[in-house]
Amino acid sequence: MKTSLFASLFICLVALPMLWLASAQAQSGRQQQPPPPNNPQTEVPKSKPTLKMPGSDLPTTGKQADAQDAGTIKLDTSLVLIPVSVLDRDGKYIPNLTKDDFQIFEDGIKQEIDHFSAIEAPFNVVLLLDTSGSTRFKVEDMQRAALAFVDQLRAQDRVMVVSFDSRVYVDSEFTGDRTQLRRAIQQTRTGGGTRLYDAVDLVLTKRLNQMPGRKAIVLFTDGVDTTSALATALSTIDLVEESGALVYPIQYDTEGDVGGGNRISMIVNGKPVQPPAGMPGIGADAYERASKYLRELSDRTGARLYRAETIKDVTQAFALIAEELRHQYSLSYYPANAARDDSYRRIRVTVNQPNVVVRARAGYRAASPQPTSDATPKDNAPRPVIKFDHP
Repeated sequence: MKTSLFASLFICLVALPMLWLASAQAQSGRQQQPPPPNNPQTEVPKSKPTLKMPGSDLPTTGKQADAQDAGTIKLDTSLVLIPVSVLDRDGKYIPNLTKDDFQIFEDGIKQEIDHFSAIEAPFNVVLLLDTSGSTRFKVEDMQRAALAFVDQLRAQDRVMVVSFDSRVYVDSEFTGDRTQLRRAIQQTRTGGGTRLYDAVDLVLTKRLNQMPGRKAIVLFTDGVDTTSALATALSTIDLVEESGALVYPIQYDTEGDVGGGNRISMIVNGKPVQPPAGMPGIGADAYERASKYLRELSDRTGARLYRAETIKDVTQAFALIAEELRHQYSLSYYPANAARDDSYRRIRVTVNQPNVVVRARAGYRAASPQPTSDATPKDNAPRPVIKFDHP
């Protein structure tokens, strides 16, 4: 009896503290967690982070995915995009080619094609219109040709309208709304001066350089720059090489209209006049530089230069450019030479088909990473900034 009483008392003394401890834990909201399993084979592995590129719902692939597998997340911006046109000897576009039909060589070394598509991807096209005083065509004629060009693009293509004279105007941001684009083109007006280099620079640096996918500039101009303050012909060619954008110049000749030779003259309201005192005129050398500049823009990007003597030529040039944009292949690769040393790399694209003409960009510049915002330019001179002007 005494033994039974002693056992009951012992149980109470041990159980009561345990019951009190459990009650306190329940009131505080905390619960004991079961110990982790000792067998490593039963542990659930942590999921790898998925990094998405801007504007895409697909996870990264290729070298970017390899970086993730190594436990490091980083953006690899060395991907080189090459729009390619393939034509037969009669100038007709060749459809239905596959990835296996193409080969890419960089500085003579064969590269592995990372991605291939046949014209399904939409284009972002900048319609860049010279509306300076030297424009030889009536603004209404130019507008009709530009409208016809927009109408020939596919519904999924987006267009931005920019015009320039002594200033640079954004008439429409990128949109697929044809009504908005028509309104933007129709509101362009003729002015004085020609800020050609600045217009190309601003379109590339403020719009196209950070834009993924297929992109092009259709540039309607005589090629003579008179008032740029930000950019030069050489600096814009360097930018174009880095951007991956196609540039299709439609060049009209105004040399005869402004007097030609070394005579000093300029166009105001469609008529040749003497420039104000101190303002340089337009000589024959300016037109030589203009033709060379526009040829460089097209050749460096794998596009074509069109010359227009009449408004019919302008309309036809716009139509041919729209047709080419509808029939291009898109190839991309990560260069075997991963150095970002500002060197120029030559590209050659071949097709395993007989009697074809392949048109692609001649090369690109492997630009070094951009300096941080607090970096000082080498010449210690701040770069002037010119904002877009909105009408």
